[in-house]
Amino acid sequence: MPYVKSISVHATVDKSLRYILNPDKTESELYTVSINCTTDAHDAYLQMKAVYEHFARDKYNSPPPLEGKGTVKAIHYIISFADSENVSPELAHKLAMTFVRKNFGDEVQAVIATHVDKSHVHNHIIVNSYSLSGKKYYSNQDALRKARENINGICRAFGITPALNFENKGRSVSHYEWEQNRKGASWKKQIRNEIDRLIPTVTSLDELLQLLEEQGYEVKRGKYISIKAPDQERFVRTKTLGEEYTEDSLNIRITYRDMGTGFTPKQDEQSKLSRAYAAVLNDVRILAVQHKKIPRKKIVTAEYSADNDLDVYRLSAQLSVISKNNIESIGELEGRISRLKDEYETRRDEINNLIDEHNRLVSLLEQVREYHVLRNKGELSETEKVRLAVCKQAVESAAILSASDTDRLRERVETLGKKITALKGDLDKTRQQYEVYCDIRDTYNIIAKGDYLSNLVEEERKRREQAKKKNKSR
Repeated sequence: MPYVKSISVHATVDKSLRYILNPDKTESELYTVSINCTTDAHDAYLQMKAVYEHFARDKYNSPPPLEGKGTVKAIHYIISFADSENVSPELAHKLAMTFVRKNFGDEVQAVIATHVDKSHVHNHIIVNSYSLSGKKYYSNQDALRKARENINGICRAFGITPALNFENKGRSVSHYEWEQNRKGASWKKQIRNEIDRLIPTVTSLDELLQLLEEQGYEVKRGKYISIKAPDQERFVRTKTLGEEYTEDSLNIRITYRDMGTGFTPKQDEQSKLSRAYAAVLNDVRILAVQHKKIPRKKIVTAEYSADNDLDVYRLSAQLSVISKNNIESIGELEGRISRLKDEYETRRDEINNLIDEHNRLVSLLEQVREYHVLRNKGELSETEKVRLAVCKQAVESAAILSASDTDRLRERVETLGKKITALKGDLDKTRQQYEVYCDIRDTYNIIAKGDYLSNLVEEERKRREQAKKKNKSR
């Protein structure tokens, strides 16, 4: 049976729609279809947005809150078929359409795209979280379990032979490929390369994992993050990819990538906060040289040394931010955190107000367009006459009386769109700085208690005890 997974989309519905409707992935959109909306990414987004905002009393494209992910705007389902299933694109497409109707009913707003750009056929389905009648669709384990049960039943009805996910049983491979797959080396390199490619484009670990899933990777979140590439047999934990790929390291790489590192102030310029960091950095380096702490490489392929230590990297990055931003004390840092939080909420309110105006003008522009189409059509149905009257009232109220008025309206819509995009970029930077400052505050609180080094030594002691137990059990 095919593997089914779902991704909660909190703020990037337009981006997800553009991705799944990419002509290069769908045989020039041969395998695309929609239900209660269009298959044009932009228009589908606007139609889903109108339904969502009507029932949710929330904005479809509002920025996420400073803490937490925000509400689920849409649900992105991915149905993947193993090579051994021999499922044609046509059959996969028909199966996806059947699944959407069965799982969500006739009032769902959904876009379905079957991708044929990989060795295995797979469907992408984006479902608006509200139906036309206001029914709320949830993205949780119960909903996913129901979706998998429905897809399994549909597969049996279509005569699809059950198969394990991406096992590639019965496919002839070279000895080299077999050996690399057995070791997992090639998959690990592929996953590392994909993570490295995506990190500069994301602002959070959740966004990174979402993009990986949209690229066809499977992701499991538990005590550890595990990832499986398309056609790969087994999941691999990111921590086995190297120290730069543990959950903590990925968060550090994303958070600090734009903040600047490597700047060390002169001793007489150091604040109390800076000196505390510098002292701990020196002690950590000594511990590393004496091999009294767990080696955590910053660069996995390089030999381990004090200069290539991940703890040193994190603390150095934080010290760089402290020095670069002239933070003199923990009290000043707390003040900056508070101001950034207020600034974020103020900017978020400003963006939401602009989004309101943008939405209103986009709707007005659409009514202007429809007004001219209906006015020049000739004979109209009763429904069209009512619609013409509504549009005429809107056009006259807004004083859109000439082509130049329409052009000015269109320019205002475009200007607002660009301003919203720019402000969202500023908001992302504010959020990043807030997270960096909070991370520094939390780390300093550990340093101030004198627990940082003792924690490292205790961690090493536990590691050695576990190693001894393993050796005894052999």
